[in-house]
Amino acid sequence: MDPDRDGRDGTAERSESGEIRTPAVDAVVAAGIEHTVTRHGRVSSLEEAAAARGIEPRDLIKTLVVRRAEDDHVFVLVPGDRTFSWAKVRGLLGTNRISMPDAAAARAVTGYERGTITPFGSATRLPVIADSHLVGRRISIGGGAHGVGLTVQGDDVIRLFDATVADISDEEVRKAP
Repeated sequence: MDPDRDGRDGTAERSESGEIRTPAVDAVVAAGIEHTVTRHGRVSSLEEAAAARGIEPRDLIKTLVVRRAEDDHVFVLVPGDRTFSWAKVRGLLGTNRISMPDAAAARAVTGYERGTITPFGSATRLPVIADSHLVGRRISIGGGAHGVGLTVQGDDVIRLFDATVADISDEEVRKAP
């Protein structure tokens, strides 16, 4: 990697051997967990990203940064076919109020811009809350750059980050066209 860049600008670098390099990819390699790196062009929807990675939307994991208090954030991992439940996460965290930081604040905490956020290689190690639907499944999570995905076992992510596993999502309701 270029020593003047840390790969957190939403782009991926290639090593001399041609491997995709981002802080997230480096972190998953360092963790020693089985993974596959997928590279595809920019996408405009979760469904498009899932198709580009050759997976179902339910296997594409959304990584959200949630603020529970000033300078107190958590990662929340939710399957692509489900909706983040504000009420369930508030209940789990024992608070009446949570919010999503703006793009600049999320980047300051994680080192990643929106659309590339992942707990792997985050600038700040945050607690992780994983939806119970990740258990026992092979998933694809952000790889730290646009169009980069990491396919891993959900159980490995849960173990590696000592994630709290809970029902924190609802079935997504699609509006008729």
